[in-house]
Amino acid sequence: MKPALSVVFFTTVSGAGYGMLFWLGVLDAAAALPGGRWFGPVAVGVALALASAGLLASTHHLGRPERAWRAVSQWRSSWLSREGVAALLAYLPAAGFALCWLYAGPFAPLTRAFGLLGAVAGCATVVCTAMIYRCLRPVRQWHNGFVLPNYLLLAGFSGAAWLGASAIFWRPGPARLATGLAIAGCVAAAAGKLAYWRSIDRGHAANSIESATGLGWLGPVRMLEAPHTEENYLLREMGFRIARKHAGKLRQVALTLGFAVPAVLLLAGAILDGIAARALLPTAALCALAGLYVERWLFFAQATHTVTLYYGRPD
Repeated sequence: MKPALSVVFFTTVSGAGYGMLFWLGVLDAAAALPGGRWFGPVAVGVALALASAGLLASTHHLGRPERAWRAVSQWRSSWLSREGVAALLAYLPAAGFALCWLYAGPFAPLTRAFGLLGAVAGCATVVCTAMIYRCLRPVRQWHNGFVLPNYLLLAGFSGAAWLGASAIFWRPGPARLATGLAIAGCVAAAAGKLAYWRSIDRGHAANSIESATGLGWLGPVRMLEAPHTEENYLLREMGFRIARKHAGKLRQVALTLGFAVPAVLLLAGAILDGIAARALLPTAALCALAGLYVERWLFFAQATHTVTLYYGRPD
């Protein structure tokens, strides 16, 4: 599939924002966040800024961006609509959490309630995003059991990294806890991504030209002529191919920039104090986003659609 850069940016950056919103709610319920009056509103602002940047970018993938509001109208049957609804609803508990933190206190019952609602909404949004791809049977690389866990692990990892990068400017103790969660999330997400790549590399084609045409009962099927004599929309968008050697190099870039480098920076930031930690943790969060952007680009670029069978290309 041809990667749409706006969607790649959306799934990467918004995942971090909703992941950060999740950890804010969970850690506030455990009274494990900095107690400064302005930490909550600022952290929520960072999380929503990430989520909003991704949402705004995703509208550029639409033919008519001004009609983006219609994307939420089919929530009964469409995971895309459910994602839009969940993403918008997440703003309500997030805003309530920030206001209650500011006026009722960081660990007041109402603050914790809004925080947990925000955590649920953030998690639900990431689940809906993953299910947009997980439910598509014609794309075997997406109709894969690792897709949903990977989306959650990557959002949790990047969200914890951004939370640690924010908390270090208040108190080192809670920042180290968030950093520890980010390191654990980094290891888990890297393992999940490696398992996903192994799965799609070893997986066999889900369909063949025989099953696609329904003529398999007659014996082997071959195409006499291509459906079109020149390049068309289907081949441009769904017949996009990336060479195996390039995919291998990009996987190494994603693993290095998205997981290895952030893990080292997070570990160093958790050990050190002062200016060093305040420089290392934000750098780790930015590196994670850059590496995950490459990982997400590959997620789209390596997907093959069944329709390409009609053009003589393997699934």
